[in-house]
Amino acid sequence: MTKPLSYDPNTLAERDRYKLLISLVIPRPIALVTTVGPTGVVNAAPYSFFNLFSESPPLAVLGLQARPNGNLKDTSAHIRDRGEFVINLVDEALGAQMNQCAVDFPPEVSEIEAAKLNLLPSEKVKIPRIAEAPAALECRHFTTLEVSATRRLAIGEIVHIHIREGLWDPVKMRIDMTQYHPLARLFGNYYASLGEPFTHVRQSYEEWLAERV
Repeated sequence: MTKPLSYDPNTLAERDRYKLLISLVIPRPIALVTTVGPTGVVNAAPYSFFNLFSESPPLAVLGLQARPNGNLKDTSAHIRDRGEFVINLVDEALGAQMNQCAVDFPPEVSEIEAAKLNLLPSEKVKIPRIAEAPAALECRHFTTLEVSATRRLAIGEIVHIHIREGLWDPVKMRIDMTQYHPLARLFGNYYASLGEPFTHVRQSYEEWLAERV
């Protein structure tokens, strides 16, 4: 039998550690985050170091990276200065425009205009949301953890949720998977669709025991 590979992450070069982790922890959801800069330019940047971490209070976390010189990137600086942001979720139809937003534009250039996206007003924050997104989470800054000189975790409290018509059944409180096609981040230039969903039914302890009688 071939011996499995094993690594102490602290012995890996930072780039190698990054490549290993993002290759293993897949798929990841994509947050296309809108913020507003000091001159009013709307910034949109994609992040896959992102997920939900609580429903009470409803919290989402973004893993934000600093520039090589240590200065904050636009999204981090805008969240710090304005205390608000919007997480626009990304589906397959939005994928190409999301990828255009990953270009390292200068601060005075809006990714929204470059990617030919449209904006809609939010309900509870002053940051606009992306009209083409299947859903958007309005967030107020909750706290930021500065985990290193180049990494910070920005935690936002979700204060309002927008969902495209037809995606959500308000009676059953269920998403329609035949209509919702979220895009998943893999590694490198690779992305993926979810494919055909299937179920694993969670059992109670009593049900688990009954199957073994």
